[in-house]
Amino acid sequence: MAELKRLDAGHAPAVLAFELANRAYFAAAVSDRGDEYFDRFADSYDALLAEQDDGVCAFYLLVAEDGSVHGRFNLYDLEDGTARLGYRVAERVAGRGVATATVRELCRLAASRHGLRTLTAAAARENAASRKVLTNAGFVPVGPADPADVGGRPGIWYRRDLTL
Repeated sequence: MAELKRLDAGHAPAVLAFELANRAYFAAAVSDRGDEYFDRFADSYDALLAEQDDGVCAFYLLVAEDGSVHGRFNLYDLEDGTARLGYRVAERVAGRGVATATVRELCRLAASRHGLRTLTAAAARENAASRKVLTNAGFVPVGPADPADVGGRPGIWYRRDLTL
């Protein structure tokens, strides 16, 4: 069974393997991270850990028993009780309710561990799977998202008010 874990330095190799294995799959839904992301992965990863240490963001991984990463679930821009949610799951577990269940769990953690009251998330209009995950996890559409917020594609902002 996979477990939601807070990102730490020891996860770097598994995160890189996850990103590389799913690169084409992710690029079909959001803009590709580009070769530079992978060339400079260690620097980017260290920057994420620093942001997390500063309390600006909180990064989580859904880690399988074998240590492989099934998904990344992130809270960005934690401020005044709000944050933005972003997530991606491995192609091999997509369509099985993994994303919905983990987003629900992260919503509970966002309230109990991080003291958040509201989460927002953007999904591309053409990404029916992400929109369904958000809706099934209790988010409601609140308006259009700029393409810059959704990997260069027109999108929709969603919001979920959290309760403890």
